[in-house]
Amino acid sequence: MGGGMEVNKNKYIEDWNAARENLELNFRWTRRNLAIVGIFGLAVPILVYKGIVREFHMQDEDAGRPPRKFL
Repeated sequence: MGGGMEVNKNKYIEDWNAARENLELNFRWTRRNLAIVGIFGLAVPILVYKGIVREFHMQDEDAGRPPRKFL
């Protein structure tokens, strides 16, 4: 169908793809990686949860209801 249409390979894209395919073999835990996991894996979800619960408690307070319990 598409005979004679050679593809020009980009060396940099091929290197990036090879590194991405082998990421689990080359990954090392560093202070920076631990900090990123701590921030986006723990701190951000906890802060979002606390903000949502605070919003619900403010709504309960405005409506004159006792605060709802979560978890």
